[in-house]
Amino acid sequence: MCDIKDLSINEEIRAKEVRLLGEDGSQMGVMELSKALEMAAQKNLDLVEIAPQANPPACKIMDYGKYRFEAIKREKENRKNQKVITIKEVRLSPSIDEHDFMTKLNHAIKFLKAGDKVKVTVRFRGREVSHAKNGEVVLDRFASLVSEVGTVEKRPKLEGRYMSMFVVPK
Repeated sequence: MCDIKDLSINEEIRAKEVRLLGEDGSQMGVMELSKALEMAAQKNLDLVEIAPQANPPACKIMDYGKYRFEAIKREKENRKNQKVITIKEVRLSPSIDEHDFMTKLNHAIKFLKAGDKVKVTVRFRGREVSHAKNGEVVLDRFASLVSEVGTVEKRPKLEGRYMSMFVVPK
């Protein structure tokens, strides 16, 4: 179906003929708009254009207020159940000390347990970039230690002065 705001109801419908669906969804055939509006009015309901792009447009007899309320309620429920994945970044250096490495590792594990993606970056300064292998060793070690809670989504890649990889929670 269309977005709730895009639906035409009753007199807003501009087609001459419409394919009518009953309250229960049963096909009632193709008929003139005036006759369809009359049938909806007899049942004290609205005529709602649910497929305006069809030829002829499909309309359904329903209580529009109730339908709109339920659709908004469904939309809110879907938004509530949505989990926004954020990317957290952990920066390392190729010559990082053991204690600093473990601290950064613990931060990454905490982020992964919270359900966030982690971007692990090694920054090369000065001539360190000529020894990019050292950065790759650091990232590989990091990946092996974090493997209990996360998996490497994107392998280490050198981009300018930075080598980075992505780790996602298991």
